[in-house]
Amino acid sequence: MEAATIERTERRMPAWVTGLAPLALLGLAIGLFVALGAPGLERNGAPVEELAVERTSLAPGEIELVVRNDGPDPVAISQVLVNDAFVTFEQSAGEMRRLDGNTIAVAYPWIEGEAYAVGLVTSTGGTVEHEIEAAAETPAADAGFYGLMGLIGLYVGIIPVAIGMLWLPWVRRIDERWIQFVLALTVGLLAFLGVDALLEGSEIAAGGAEAFGGAALVFLGAAAAYLGLAGVDGWLRARAHDDGTAAVGGRPGAAVAGASGSGVGAWRLAFLVALGVGLHNLGEGLAIGSAYAIGSLALGATLIVGFAIHNTTEGLAIVAPVGGERHRLRGMLPRLVGLGLLAGAPAILGAWIGASAFNPSVAALLFGVGAGAIAQVIVQIAPSIRDSSGRLLHPLAATGVLAGLVLMYATGLAISL
Repeated sequence: MEAATIERTERRMPAWVTGLAPLALLGLAIGLFVALGAPGLERNGAPVEELAVERTSLAPGEIELVVRNDGPDPVAISQVLVNDAFVTFEQSAGEMRRLDGNTIAVAYPWIEGEAYAVGLVTSTGGTVEHEIEAAAETPAADAGFYGLMGLIGLYVGIIPVAIGMLWLPWVRRIDERWIQFVLALTVGLLAFLGVDALLEGSEIAAGGAEAFGGAALVFLGAAAAYLGLAGVDGWLRARAHDDGTAAVGGRPGAAVAGASGSGVGAWRLAFLVALGVGLHNLGEGLAIGSAYAIGSLALGATLIVGFAIHNTTEGLAIVAPVGGERHRLRGMLPRLVGLGLLAGAPAILGAWIGASAFNPSVAALLFGVGAGAIAQVIVQIAPSIRDSSGRLLHPLAATGVLAGLVLMYATGLAISL
């Protein structure tokens, strides 16, 4: 009888009440635990003090550090040393609780090109070390500065991608089997970019993004981008099915040349490739802008040429899926221009953000986003390189993937930040 009564009560309760009840109980338990001062878990030992230096800016006679408390205990800066000498300083905050930030302005007559070791001494006597490898004045964020960043983004993003897309006439003329090879080459190119984004993001996270999760931010961004792009692709597929046409403007039933019944719209796939490359170039622009802002980027002809060669291959990756399209090139031009801007223009935006408001946590997250987007694009392309027997890594495809990896590695050797 009692069991039947409970069952009838459950049926009368709204579903949202039964869903929220455990959460409310958990909140109540945590509230009591905190209100009672965590009984039985009194803190013993020295406090754990950890600081992450998120940004370094240099002006004549001044070194400015933006720091954040990424440890569990409050931290207060009491003294600052530069090359083992105590210096005068000002700070925007006193005691920093977990995740609080602080801007420390140090009065010091630094010399351009010299290396400096900055020590932040806490109120308990602990020291947090920060290295400035080569001092250089941080550029003023004026119109000329943003113009220079835009020019760099143009050189390393839009122009190389546009040049790479000029391979489209060649892709349209080669045999269908070799289009499979080009698509496999694209997979290799993208795989290298994805791994590179993960490594870059993890390195940035280790250098100053620990407060918000460190390397976990990279993988969170990757997962979010992968799932988000999968959702976008599903929406485009559904719209294409409803309209009876291939998404992103392809002809009815258009599929990537060489695909064995994959049903992947050629223009939709090219759009996804351009989107993934664009997200990667956004992170690349962040790295360029932030490096320039702290004076560690050698802006020379060799660097620009290296980026141009490296990023030109991205243009080939974008046009490879539409190699089987038989429309006139003039009619395809507006779409190609749009794809080129989608892939290359984020480098300009990234350079602006990186040079003026660089944040290692945001940068790590964006590199992860780029890697996740590229992984989703690879999943979309993979069915198109299967042979007539359904094999994914047949000799031609395996050779193409390896060639893509080697090509990106070789061109990447020309780039040095």
